[in-house]
Amino acid sequence: MNKLETNISIDAVITWVNGNDKYWQEKINTYSETKIDFSSKKHQKRYNSIGEIDIAIKSIIKFAPFFKNIYLVTDNQKPEAFESLKSLAKSRGINLQIIDHKIIFSGHEEYLPCFNSCSIGSMLFNIPNLSEHFVIFNDDTFIMSNVAVNDFFIDGQPIIRGQWQKFNEQRKLRTFYLKFKSFLGKPDKKGYSFKKLQQNSAKIANTERYIRRFHTPVCLRKSTLENFFKDNENLLEENIKHRFRNENQFIISSLSEHLEIKKKTFHYRNNAQLTYFRNYKNLFITKLKLKGFEQNKNKIFITFQSLDMADDKSLNYILNWIDKQLTFN
Repeated sequence: MNKLETNISIDAVITWVNGNDKYWQEKINTYSETKIDFSSKKHQKRYNSIGEIDIAIKSIIKFAPFFKNIYLVTDNQKPEAFESLKSLAKSRGINLQIIDHKIIFSGHEEYLPCFNSCSIGSMLFNIPNLSEHFVIFNDDTFIMSNVAVNDFFIDGQPIIRGQWQKFNEQRKLRTFYLKFKSFLGKPDKKGYSFKKLQQNSAKIANTERYIRRFHTPVCLRKSTLENFFKDNENLLEENIKHRFRNENQFIISSLSEHLEIKKKTFHYRNNAQLTYFRNYKNLFITKLKLKGFEQNKNKIFITFQSLDMADDKSLNYILNWIDKQLTFN
């Protein structure tokens, strides 16, 4: 059994954009080849926000007060409740700080503004005074149960959550299917996917397989990335030059995980410890899943994907449930 980790400093890093910000909407449409209609349901689903960032920050403050800093990485934006969140964090001994894109892209300002999470994520290890051990959170994934350092790092090494999978080209049945489609004049659609970007990352690390990550926070060591990019600065430059996603990019958090896998300096968990919501059409199922989370002590994370798309009844129930979980004594 691993000893309880208590002697390392850990930071939380969250990338966030307020997609409702009219100035930001004008900015992205200035650079995008295809103009975005922010009133359409498709883009409301991607860019709308109903205060998830406040929930993400509060959840770290309440359930993981051992974090030293929470760095919120933004493009000249600030949540409305930021000052009250900062005071709440300070009361628990945590520093909450906004880090602008200009800071992490220092020396590479020609690639700003950037609207690409792969490019932005590639520069997160440049946050000034970032701890050696840090965790990247999505703004729709929350800690909703008490956690310890050992839920992120064991003996100083990161925990990696996901499933081992073969690369696409190693899957013979898939390869045959794509060849057959091509023969019929229906070639595979080109473009990026989160799965492909993870595979790109693993191939850079030269692993035999890859871990398809769960939708959970990712644990990284700054030195792993710094040491790698000392010898591969061109890869970093190639990755951050894309203002919008490109199928040839890598995800730096996935790259870091596979670099740790290559060195055998990691701890693997095939249990996501996650309750995942992507559909809110059945309130009974929603209530059942939330009750199941409460009763399963192994669950520590909850993801509410596109929560703003829930109907009013389901949304109110979920937000009330979250408020109860995040009540501070």
